[in-house]
Amino acid sequence: MVNVVEKQLILTCKSLLELPEIATQIVIFNDNCNVIAFYGELGAGKTTVIKSICNKINVEDIVLSPTFAIINEYLTKSNDPVYHFDFFRIKDIEEAINIGVDEYLFSGHLCLLEWPEIISDFLPENHLNVHIEVTGAESRIFHLEKHG
Repeated sequence: MVNVVEKQLILTCKSLLELPEIATQIVIFNDNCNVIAFYGELGAGKTTVIKSICNKINVEDIVLSPTFAIINEYLTKSNDPVYHFDFFRIKDIEEAINIGVDEYLFSGHLCLLEWPEIISDFLPENHLNVHIEVTGAESRIFHLEKHG
């Protein structure tokens, strides 16, 4: 189910089999935002939906959670970089700046952010927030909100 209100979109996912369609809707709704911030509790499926999005945009590399690396770089078939961050282990904004997060966020390339709370005040004006609400073992509600 899709519900659109200007800069907001709500997507309902009843099973993992619907994730490719959810990813398609996120990519379409995203339009031209280069930064997508994913919020949700542990196990909500942030990495799983990011894998589906990467599949939709033709990322050729294997998409894995960057929990320990903090950032993974992938390439699409057209050789465009995609940056996948996991800020779970980052303690403060200074640590994020020390790894060069600002250079990535303002690079013009797609950045997919897990656990972005620590850097939320640092996000570019033009970005998309995706809040994942767990409603069952495989069901989720995705709340999308464009900024900028």
